[in-house]
Amino acid sequence: MTKINDTMDSLQNALPAEQINLNVCAHDWQEAVREAGQLLLKTDAIYPQYIDAMIQTAKELGPYIVIAKGIAMPHAASEAGVKRTALSLVKLAHPIEFGNPDNDPVELVIGLAAIDGKTHVNTMRMLAELIIDPDRLARLFAAQTKEEILQVIAQ
Repeated sequence: MTKINDTMDSLQNALPAEQINLNVCAHDWQEAVREAGQLLLKTDAIYPQYIDAMIQTAKELGPYIVIAKGIAMPHAASEAGVKRTALSLVKLAHPIEFGNPDNDPVELVIGLAAIDGKTHVNTMRMLAELIIDPDRLARLFAAQTKEEILQVIAQ
């Protein structure tokens, strides 16, 4: 697998409109993760096996991927099939239990593909800045269109 050496300098670069899907019906957490992975696959950020790796990582390590109330961030090691750093965002039609007693149910699934550890940490830092801002977070949960989500991300 060839990896492109990239760094993510903004959430806007990592999350274009084609990597966002709204009102997604998923029956369980694995299906929700697959939906987030499919967006990364369709935009050529990952190889197909990365989706299975995200699910396997969550099974092995538990529901740690639920990083805040209502938000899950599935990911796996870059060696599992990352081509380029990218994010996907799936807003579920109906919240789903991921098994995290403190932060379930999940409404937003943010798929993360990072080419290396440094990029992973940097992207997590940018997401944390969004998540800790109560106004931006509320607007993200309330967003009904891709454009509204992109406006929150760009802020």
